[in-house]
Amino acid sequence: MVDLNLPGVNSLKEKRRILKPLISRLQSRFNVSIAEVNFNDSLRRAQIGCAVVSNDRIFVDQVLAKIVRAIEAIPEVIMMDYRVELL
Repeated sequence: MVDLNLPGVNSLKEKRRILKPLISRLQSRFNVSIAEVNFNDSLRRAQIGCAVVSNDRIFVDQVLAKIVRAIEAIPEVIMMDYRVELL
């Protein structure tokens, strides 16, 4: 789970304009399942969840670290927090 702050967003349409390409880019670049999972109706806040399936924990950790770095590189969003849960 990644908690995001979206400063300067003034409408849900503007929020979707930022999140939809971000989610699509991460899905295609890292071959993961990803979706907005919380704060759907909040203007300046979002939470996205990402699922990586593998039998190699090191690979999963590497992919998740790359996803975090990719999100941090996007100037329209501020990553507030992220959590990793392994099953």
